[in-house]
Amino acid sequence: MLHIKPILSTLKRNKTGPLLLLAQIILSVAIVANASFIIIERLSLMQRDSGVTEAQVFTFNLYAFDADIDLDKQRQRDLAAIRRLPDVIDASVINMSPLGGGGSSSTFMIGENQAESKAAPEAPTYYGDDRLVNTLGVNLIEGRNFYPDEIILKGGEAPTLALVTKTFAQRAWGEGSPLDKVIYMGDWGDYPVKVIGVIDTLQGAWVNREMNDNSIIFNVPMGGAFHKYVVRSHSNNIEALKESIPALLHQDEPNRVIKGFKSINEYRQSAYRNHELMASILGVMVILLLLITSLGLAGMVMFNIGRRTKQIGTRRALGATKGDIIQFFLIENYIICILGGVIGAILALQLGQQLMQLYSLPMLAPQYPLFTLIGLLVLTTIAVLIPAQKAAMISPATATRSI
Repeated sequence: MLHIKPILSTLKRNKTGPLLLLAQIILSVAIVANASFIIIERLSLMQRDSGVTEAQVFTFNLYAFDADIDLDKQRQRDLAAIRRLPDVIDASVINMSPLGGGGSSSTFMIGENQAESKAAPEAPTYYGDDRLVNTLGVNLIEGRNFYPDEIILKGGEAPTLALVTKTFAQRAWGEGSPLDKVIYMGDWGDYPVKVIGVIDTLQGAWVNREMNDNSIIFNVPMGGAFHKYVVRSHSNNIEALKESIPALLHQDEPNRVIKGFKSINEYRQSAYRNHELMASILGVMVILLLLITSLGLAGMVMFNIGRRTKQIGTRRALGATKGDIIQFFLIENYIICILGGVIGAILALQLGQQLMQLYSLPMLAPQYPLFTLIGLLVLTTIAVLIPAQKAAMISPATATRSI
C-alpha cells in the first residue's frame, strides 16, 4: 500500500520545508521548460543548411583606386587567373557573403503583368554570373543555370533572368513550378525578370530574419571599383590561397587593395556566436536549477530522517519493512514534485506566451513542461533514494533508546 494519508498528514504538520520546496519546483519547471525550448530552438537555428559548401568557399574584397583601370576587363582577367590556380574549383564575383550579416534584399511583385501583380515575399538578392552557382556549390534542382552570353556585364542595367530558392518559390507561387514565372523587382519598377531555375537552398546574410531562405540570384554581376570575390577550393588549401591570390592579382595590377579573406565557416561562427553563447548560458542555468532542486529534496529528506528517527524506528518495530520506509520518502517526493510540476507547467506556458510576444519566439510546445517534470522526477528519485535507504536502516532499537 502507498499509505498516502499518513504522508499527507506528515506534510501538513511540517509545512514550511515542503512549501519552500514546492515553490522551488514550480519555478524550476517554469524556467527550465522555457530555457530548454529556447536552447533547442537556437540549436536548430544554428544547424540550418546554408546551401553553400561552407568548408570550401571563402570571399575576399578588392578595391581598385587607379582611375585608368578598365574595371570590367580587369575583373574578367582576375577571375580567369584565379580559376587557373590548381587548388581552385571555381571563382566568381558576389555582392554579399552568405551568413555575412549585411548585404542586399528587396521586395517583389509577381504576376503576368505589373497592373495585375501582387506582393511577393522579401528576399536576399545576389548578383552574379554563370559561375556563381558552381562556386557556391548550391544545388540546382529545377530548370537551368544562366548561359555565359546571358550575363549582363554593363553596369546599371536591370536583370532579365533569375534563379530562385525552393522556399521563395513555394511562398510566392505555392506548389506549382516557378519556371517561366515573372517577378518585378522594386528597384527597377515594372521591369520583368523571368525565373529560369530553382535552387534547393541558399541563405542570405541575415540568420535572424525569416526571409533569409528566400534568396534570388540575378544575371547581373556587381560593377564598380569595389568587388567582392568568392572562391571555391579544396578545403585544406584555403590558407595557402589567402597568400597566393593577392600576390597573383598584384602581379597583373598593383594599384589595388586586397583584404578581408574569410571563409563561409568563419561567417557562420560569427553569425551564430550570440546564439551559441545564449544556448551555453541557458544550458548551465538548467543544470544548476535541476541540481539545486534535487539537492533541496535530498536535504529535506536527510533533515526529516534526523527529526523522524523515533517515528521511523517505531514503524519498523510495528512491522514496516525497509522497502516501506524507502517508499514513504519516495511517495512524499512524488507528491511534492507532481503538484509543483503541474503548477509550474501552467506558469511555463504563461511565461512562454509573454516571451513569444516580447521577443518573437515560437510558442512553447506543451511537451517541454512535461519532459521537464519527467526529468525532475528521475533526478529527485535518485537524490531521495540514497538518504531514504539510510532511513530504512534505522532499527527498532533506535526508537527504544530515544524514549
